[in-house]
Amino acid sequence: MIQHVVMWKFRAGTEAQAEEFLTGLAALEGQIDCIRAMSVRRSAVENSAYDAALIAEFDTLEDVEKYKNDPRHLKVAAICKEIRTERCAIDVEK
Repeated sequence: MIQHVVMWKFRAGTEAQAEEFLTGLAALEGQIDCIRAMSVRRSAVENSAYDAALIAEFDTLEDVEKYKNDPRHLKVAAICKEIRTERCAIDVEK
Protein backbone atom coordinates (compact mmCIF):
# COMPACT_ATOMS: atom_id res chain seq x y z
CA MET A 1 0.00 0.00 0.00
CA ILE A 2 1.27 3.47 -0.90
CA GLN A 3 0.26 6.71 0.79
CA HIS A 4 0.54 9.74 -1.45
CA VAL A 5 0.79 12.87 0.70
CA VAL A 6 0.72 16.39 -0.76
CA MET A 7 0.57 19.78 0.98
CA TRP A 8 -0.04 23.23 -0.51
CA LYS A 9 0.27 26.88 0.46
CA PHE A 10 -2.11 29.12 -1.49
CA ARG A 11 -1.59 32.73 -2.55
CA ALA A 12 -3.53 35.31 -0.52
CA GLY A 13 -6.80 36.31 -2.15
CA THR A 14 -7.36 32.94 -3.85
CA GLU A 15 -9.74 31.46 -1.28
CA ALA A 16 -12.54 30.79 -3.80
CA GLN A 17 -10.20 29.05 -6.24
CA ALA A 18 -8.62 27.06 -3.37
CA GLU A 19 -12.06 25.86 -2.32
CA GLU A 20 -12.88 24.91 -5.93
CA PHE A 21 -9.60 22.99 -6.14
CA LEU A 22 -10.02 21.14 -2.85
CA THR A 23 -13.66 20.26 -3.56
CA GLY A 24 -12.75 19.05 -7.04
CA LEU A 25 -9.85 17.02 -5.72
CA ALA A 26 -11.99 15.32 -3.06
CA ALA A 27 -14.59 14.47 -5.72
CA LEU A 28 -12.04 12.33 -7.57
CA GLU A 29 -12.47 9.57 -4.99
CA GLY A 30 -14.95 7.18 -6.53
CA GLN A 31 -14.25 8.52 -10.03
CA ILE A 32 -10.69 7.26 -10.48
CA ASP A 33 -10.65 3.51 -9.82
CA CYS A 34 -7.08 3.21 -8.54
CA ILE A 35 -7.76 5.50 -5.54
CA ARG A 36 -8.32 3.26 -2.51
CA ALA A 37 -8.96 6.09 -0.05
CA MET A 38 -8.57 9.86 -0.06
CA SER A 39 -8.75 12.63 2.50
CA VAL A 40 -8.51 16.32 1.60
CA ARG A 41 -8.23 18.69 4.55
CA ARG A 42 -7.49 22.32 5.40
CA SER A 43 -4.99 23.22 8.10
CA ALA A 44 -6.49 23.54 11.57
CA VAL A 45 -3.88 26.17 12.46
CA GLU A 46 -3.90 29.74 11.15
CA ASN A 47 -0.68 30.89 9.50
CA SER A 48 0.50 27.31 9.11
CA ALA A 49 3.35 26.57 6.71
CA TYR A 50 0.75 24.87 4.49
CA ASP A 51 -2.95 25.57 3.97
CA ALA A 52 -4.21 22.15 2.93
CA ALA A 53 -3.19 18.53 2.57
CA LEU A 54 -4.14 15.42 0.63
CA ILE A 55 -3.59 11.91 1.95
CA ALA A 56 -4.47 9.30 -0.65
CA GLU A 57 -3.94 5.54 -0.67
CA PHE A 58 -3.07 3.40 -3.66
CA ASP A 59 -2.08 -0.24 -4.10
CA THR A 60 1.14 0.53 -6.03
CA LEU A 61 3.38 3.37 -7.20
CA GLU A 62 2.13 2.61 -10.70
CA ASP A 63 -1.39 3.42 -9.51
CA VAL A 64 -0.12 6.73 -8.13
CA GLU A 65 1.24 7.54 -11.60
CA LYS A 66 -2.08 6.54 -13.23
CA TYR A 67 -3.86 8.92 -10.86
CA LYS A 68 -1.41 11.77 -11.49
CA ASN A 69 -1.85 11.42 -15.27
CA ASP A 70 -5.60 10.86 -15.32
CA PRO A 71 -7.27 13.71 -17.27
CA ARG A 72 -9.74 14.30 -14.43
CA HIS A 73 -6.88 14.83 -11.97
CA LEU A 74 -4.96 17.01 -14.42
CA LYS A 75 -8.01 19.26 -14.86
CA VAL A 76 -8.33 19.81 -11.09
CA ALA A 77 -4.55 20.15 -10.64
CA ALA A 78 -4.48 22.98 -13.19
CA ILE A 79 -6.48 25.13 -10.75
CA CYS A 80 -3.91 24.53 -8.03
CA LYS A 81 -0.95 25.38 -10.24
CA GLU A 82 -2.38 28.88 -10.71
CA ILE A 83 -2.88 29.61 -7.00
CA ARG A 84 -0.19 27.78 -5.04
CA THR A 85 2.97 29.34 -3.75
CA GLU A 86 4.34 26.14 -2.19
CA ARG A 87 3.83 22.43 -2.73
CA CYS A 88 5.50 19.37 -1.28
CA ALA A 89 4.74 15.71 -1.86
CA ILE A 90 5.93 12.30 -0.75
CA ASP A 91 4.93 8.73 -1.51
CA VAL A 92 5.47 6.33 1.39
CA GLU A 93 4.89 2.65 1.94
CA LYS A 94 2.25 1.89 4.50
